[in-house]
Amino acid sequence: MTRFPLLMLSALFAGSVALPAAAADPALLGAFKDWSAYSTTTPSGKTCYALSAPQSKVPAKAKRDPIFFLISDWPDRKAKAEPEVVPGYKYKDGSKVTAQVGSDKFAFFTKNDGGDGAAWVQDPADETRLIDAMRNGSQLIVSGTSARGTLTHDTYSLAGISAALDRIHTECGM
Repeated sequence: MTRFPLLMLSALFAGSVALPAAAADPALLGAFKDWSAYSTTTPSGKTCYALSAPQSKVPAKAKRDPIFFLISDWPDRKAKAEPEVVPGYKYKDGSKVTAQVGSDKFAFFTKNDGGDGAAWVQDPADETRLIDAMRNGSQLIVSGTSARGTLTHDTYSLAGISAALDRIHTECGM
């Protein structure tokens, strides 16, 4: 996975999940093959997350901000392993995102905040099923449509996902 300075990750994470501006810079908990684990503290409590950048992006030359798939633990909200897509662009209004691991497909809803887009699992009951599929799979393919109408397909390696998730769960006590 490409490494980004912690300050950039802090800004990305804070923007993608609407953390208050007072969020601390993230602390690297470990790098696990293609996934990294982090923790940060906000006025509302500690948050831990695992993230990865895609290994391939289609179309390759589409202009986009940094792209990530992240999975967050929010102990104060009692939310464990909440998946999120950060596509590097605003989504087309009303569009859906699909994540696929093997033959399993998962629907995500989209939300744009300012110039940034993000997507979360449509049915909360599917979150556990998605995480299980990711732990047992080799790649994750995320497809979405930008505000300009460009269909994108981002392929993530799942090498290291289990170790990264185990690390964030331990760090956040979940």
